[in-house]
Amino acid sequence: MREQTLYPPVKAFLEAQGYDVKGEVNGCDLVAIRGEELPVVVELKTSFSLALVFQGIARQGLSDNVYLAVPPFSRRTTRKKDALALCRRLGLGLLTVRLEPAPFVEALLDPAPYRPRRRKHAIGRLLREFQRRVGDPTQGGSTGRPIMTAYRQDALRCAAHLRRNGPTKAAVAAEETGVARARLIMYADHYGWFERAAATPPGVYGLTPKGHAALEQYADVVAALERSGQ
Repeated sequence: MREQTLYPPVKAFLEAQGYDVKGEVNGCDLVAIRGEELPVVVELKTSFSLALVFQGIARQGLSDNVYLAVPPFSRRTTRKKDALALCRRLGLGLLTVRLEPAPFVEALLDPAPYRPRRRKHAIGRLLREFQRRVGDPTQGGSTGRPIMTAYRQDALRCAAHLRRNGPTKAAVAAEETGVARARLIMYADHYGWFERAAATPPGVYGLTPKGHAALEQYADVVAALERSGQ
């Protein structure tokens, strides 16, 4: 596929809406004019790319009505969603151009000023995680062992308590570690570190072999938690 194969369907699409359309005008792949309105500028590419986005941004110096036109996105990827999110934030329009079995142009997004929505719940989760996390246990950009979240730190505190004291009632572990959600952590057992201790009253938990291994793996984190007293 070549870029010029996208031009006829886009030209026909805009002409059907009353635009006068011409190609390659002052470096723009396509320019459409209708009455006294601002021109519509369309940049054509055979795939969605950062280079195409840069072109669209440059054309915004000529008009607020700038579209990027590409072939339809593959259903096997989430790229369409990402492309729409990026174009929305930049105020760019997005067209897809299908050539077979018959030419078809779909306007996925029209240019408009971006008005970000503040997601209060997400902001709240971000701040709670920041405040609950002890120290700065994971460097930004790390790709090694799992991120040391506040939840994982609390689970390690519970595991360290069980290693020192043996099977313990969840309420006692919560009080002595200061981890208010100790019972929920041990009951949910997301990491496979905890188990209901055999032949004990309900609510008593012990440490699994996987839990012992985790305490060795995260010995530095456990030591830092103990030094902090949190």
